[in-house]
Amino acid sequence: MAKIFAIAWKDALVRFASRSELLFFIILPLVFTFILGGGLTGGQDVDRRLRLLVTDEAASPLSADLLAALAKSETVQAEVLARAEAQREFDDRDASAWLTIPGDFSETLTLNVKTQPNDLNAQAAERAILAAAGEVGLANSAAQQSAAEAGRLRPFADEAERGRYLDEARTQAQALLADAPDRLEVTRAATPDRVPYDPGANSSAGQLITWVFIPLIGISALFAYERQQGTLRRLFTTPTERATYLLGTLGGQVAVALAQMTLLVLFGVFVMRLNWGQAPAALALMLIASALAAAALGTALGTVVKSEGQANGLSIMLGMVMALFGGCWYPIELFPEAVRTAVSVIPTKWAMQGLLDIVLRGQEVGGVLLEAGVLAGFAVVFFAIGVWRFHYE
Repeated sequence: MAKIFAIAWKDALVRFASRSELLFFIILPLVFTFILGGGLTGGQDVDRRLRLLVTDEAASPLSADLLAALAKSETVQAEVLARAEAQREFDDRDASAWLTIPGDFSETLTLNVKTQPNDLNAQAAERAILAAAGEVGLANSAAQQSAAEAGRLRPFADEAERGRYLDEARTQAQALLADAPDRLEVTRAATPDRVPYDPGANSSAGQLITWVFIPLIGISALFAYERQQGTLRRLFTTPTERATYLLGTLGGQVAVALAQMTLLVLFGVFVMRLNWGQAPAALALMLIASALAAAALGTALGTVVKSEGQANGLSIMLGMVMALFGGCWYPIELFPEAVRTAVSVIPTKWAMQGLLDIVLRGQEVGGVLLEAGVLAGFAVVFFAIGVWRFHYE
């Protein structure tokens, strides 16, 4: 047992001799997981409405009604700014449209809208402004007609009295319009998406598999390096069995991979708020099975490569290709049926499916036994090939 730990410790020291290894071990996986999971845009809960700059020079009850109508819009997100600040942000193209509510808005209902040229978002903002202005204009028109009729029956004492009457009439008109029966019934389709996709979950699981599989497949480079340097031959001149060497090398690399997986899972839990901890036993089973399958593939590859450089190139290429077609970067449902069937022969497909079953579909151990079993099968086959063809020269 002491020899196994010594070999594992030696391999760990060799792997992390360069500080740049930390870049690939934890920093880049976390960065890619965060970005691809929607970290920079706030994930799925971000307000994706178009930003609309608004300068309210009227500051009247009617302009307040217009702002309230814009606040209900599903298209634009109104942001009230002073003219100078709005002008600066519009010139910097930080918004597609800029709405100015003039000081005489209560009388003319005229609005000034500036839009960026050749901007489709600006056209959508224009339609949202027209819809909000139409809603406010309808209530204002009713109030104006009411005030005109009231003034005909009994003239107002002054403009202040007329203004108060208009405000009250507008409020009543808005209440009546709000209670009016809907003439158009809109039903949102309840058909489930054909591709179940969650950016955060897919990114967390996919990057975990990508960044862990490539180094484990890279065990082949470790074998090639030991053979090139002659250290493997010298090792076997000592009382060290082949099984001891393989257990130490593979066990150490698998342990490092599990530590990396744990860090990425914790990042998903505490930073991306993913529900990785709902089935810890199932998660542990999938992580161990995935790591063993990747390490076994690296062992088998190590028996056919001739040099460390060749092993590094092949491990990166295989890792990237298997990550792509295994659904680690894009939902596997987006691929043609023939491709989805063909990729059943690569372990990343089963690893990704099992992890998503846990984090997205709440599966326990029983729900991932198939995926874990297939990965264990890969591990047995690849380990058998690797041990059978193992050589130290």
